[in-house]
Amino acid sequence: MVRVRFAPSPTGNLHIGGARTAIFNWLYAKVKKGKFILRIEDTDKERSQQQYVDEILESLKWLGFDWDEIYYQGQRLDIYRQFAERLLKEGQAYEQEAPGAEGAGRPKAIIFKIASEKVKIADIIHGEIEFDTEVIKDQVLIKSDGTPTYNFACVVDDAAMQISHVIRGDDHISNTPKQVILYKALGFPLPQFAHLPLILGKEGGRLSKRTGATAISDYRKMGYLSSALFNYLLLLSWSPGGNREVIETEEAIRLFDIKNVNKTSATFDMDKLNWLNNQYLKKADPEKLLEQLLPSLADKGYIQPDNFDRDYLIALVKLFQARLSTLNDFADWADFFFIDEITPDHEAKEKFLSQDFSQEFKLFLDRLDALESFDIHSIEVSFREMVIQLNVPAKALIHPIRVALTGKTIGPGLFEVIYYLGRERTKRRLLRWIKRS
Repeated sequence: MVRVRFAPSPTGNLHIGGARTAIFNWLYAKVKKGKFILRIEDTDKERSQQQYVDEILESLKWLGFDWDEIYYQGQRLDIYRQFAERLLKEGQAYEQEAPGAEGAGRPKAIIFKIASEKVKIADIIHGEIEFDTEVIKDQVLIKSDGTPTYNFACVVDDAAMQISHVIRGDDHISNTPKQVILYKALGFPLPQFAHLPLILGKEGGRLSKRTGATAISDYRKMGYLSSALFNYLLLLSWSPGGNREVIETEEAIRLFDIKNVNKTSATFDMDKLNWLNNQYLKKADPEKLLEQLLPSLADKGYIQPDNFDRDYLIALVKLFQARLSTLNDFADWADFFFIDEITPDHEAKEKFLSQDFSQEFKLFLDRLDALESFDIHSIEVSFREMVIQLNVPAKALIHPIRVALTGKTIGPGLFEVIYYLGRERTKRRLLRWIKRS
């Protein structure tokens, strides 16, 4: 049976690279009807923190992960020592006192002897990779403080957990020969290795916070949908074919194969992520989007958490969702529906409200007052009759009215805006721009 693992270290939050690795492992397990193991590598006592464990688990759940088994290395220290002492007893390892420590009873590290040999690895993605152990120094198995080193704990756990495929980033390639040597020394069967190419920033070079190396929990706060982010990370070094970019998880499970992962580095592109997130927002259930929006709307004071018109808010979500790149855009773009005082930015005011539209605005308000049915269709018909009467193109008044009502130059259709603002608010806002004689 295929058994894969994702093994984050809780010394920080879950970031893009780790999440991509988790996705490829999880999908491979799903494709092969195998098991996905989560292993928290928390042996670094000084840097490992529970808050990071919690953040990693919550981020994985938010992305849609489930796991079949979970382990914590911090609870397995006795197991690592037993295997290290076995190698010590067999003469494959030796003890060494910590620097500055002398005398009986002082803590000692257990160190594995590296013999000279060629190590060959059949990597699923990169093909055969060969290493010469001449450049590898003796490997610490157990540090003087009693904790295992990464490579040793990794080998012991992968064998104990019967991991069949080790799928991880290219940055671990240098660890692989050290681990292969330990597998052989302990008599463990070798798993298959697959090293994923690195993720680079759009301008080249390693990811930085400026180019996308942000915690998954931060992307959640920024208003990205978990399904869109999952989809985007999946496309970093893999493609479903046919120039397709939007792919649902269930279909990805049918199509994914670790053998088809690209060898070359992937590029993280925020513009592409924003585009993809927009594709998911367009087709999302407005009611579900509203549930995600309510906390931020309440935080901004736009609504009372226990007293708001749900149907009205859902209508506003529908009005904007096709235009949004992230959920957070909604509160910025739809603010004019929630606040009383609208102040157009200087450029919009200069461009569209620098001349006197008093007569035109007054005529439009008179027409709105005369409407028996205040609906989108009636508002539009009345407006278009007015511009014909005035013998001006529609855009000559659409833009000034929009800026006067919303403070913005772009947004949903003007007639929808007027309808959802309502007759009274529309009247108050236009009256501000009607000059009194």
